[in-house]
Amino acid sequence: MDNRAGEMEVFVAVSETRSFSAAARRLKLSPSAVSKLVTRIEDRLGTRLLVRSTRTLQLTPEGEVYFQRAQRILGDIAETEHVVAAGGRMAPRGLLRVNAAVGFGERYIMPLAPEFLARYPEVQLDLTLTDSMIDVVGERTDVAIRTGPLRDSSLKARKLMETRPVVIATPAYLEKYGIPQTPDDLDGHNCVRFNFRRSVDEWAFRAPGQSQIAHRTVSGNMQVSSGSIVRQLCLASVGIGRIGRFHVEPDFEAGTLVPLLEDYQSGEIETVYAVYAGHEHLAARIRAFIDFLAERM
Repeated sequence: MDNRAGEMEVFVAVSETRSFSAAARRLKLSPSAVSKLVTRIEDRLGTRLLVRSTRTLQLTPEGEVYFQRAQRILGDIAETEHVVAAGGRMAPRGLLRVNAAVGFGERYIMPLAPEFLARYPEVQLDLTLTDSMIDVVGERTDVAIRTGPLRDSSLKARKLMETRPVVIATPAYLEKYGIPQTPDDLDGHNCVRFNFRRSVDEWAFRAPGQSQIAHRTVSGNMQVSSGSIVRQLCLASVGIGRIGRFHVEPDFEAGTLVPLLEDYQSGEIETVYAVYAGHEHLAARIRAFIDFLAERM
C-alpha cells in the first residue's frame, strides 16, 4: 500500500518552504528523494502541482488545492493520534490562525485572548487584525471575524453579535462647529468616510415616522480603511464619523464621544460572524474558539 500520508507530508513541506532543499532539511531526506516523491504524486494524479524554475517553486491551481487538502488531512491525523493518546478526550491544541477586523479585534478578541489561552493552554493563537477582505482558505485562516453577508458559499458562518451604525463626534468638535439636527445639516461638517472599494459616500437615515430609508451623500477631507481609525480621528475632533456601535460604547460611557441624529437612525443591523471553512470534523481548537466567542459575546 502506498504511503499517501508520507507523500502529503513531503508535498506540504515543499509547498510551505517553496524549496526542495529546505523541505529535505526539515524532513531529514535528500533533495533528490523529495523531488522524486513530488514527481510520483504528479504522475499518479496526472497533473502538474508545482512549476519549477532555477530559483523558485510555485504552486499550480491544482497544486494549491492538493496543498490545502493535504494540510487538513495531516492535521486530522495528528489530532486523531493526540485524542487516542489522551484516552479519547478531545483537547483543543495546536496553532489557531484568526483574522479579524481591526475594531472588533481590539474591542473584543485582544481583551479575551488571555482568558481563552488560560482555558486552552495547548492552543497557540496567531492573530491578524485587518479590515481588508481575505481569502480564508487561500491564506490558511482557521477563523475570520467579519461583518455582513457571507459571499463564499463554500464557507460556514456562526453569528456572534449584532450591532448598528451610529453617527459620532466629540463634544469639543460639536461645540466648535455645531450639532447637526437633521441629516441635511451634515453638509456643513467634515465627515470621515471609508475608502473601501465596496463603500460609498452615502450614509443611510430614516426620518421619524417614515418607513423609507434615504441615503445622504457626505463629504470630508479624510478617507480611511477601518472603523478603528474613524474612531481615533473622531476622538481627535477631526470630524463626524459613522461606524458600528460596538466600536464606541466605552467612549459613550466615558463621554468622550456622543451619538448624533439618533432620531434618524435607519434601523440597519450589522451582524458579526465567525467565518470558517466547512468541514465534517471541525478541529477542536477551531470549535473551541468559536464556542468561546459566542459564549463571551
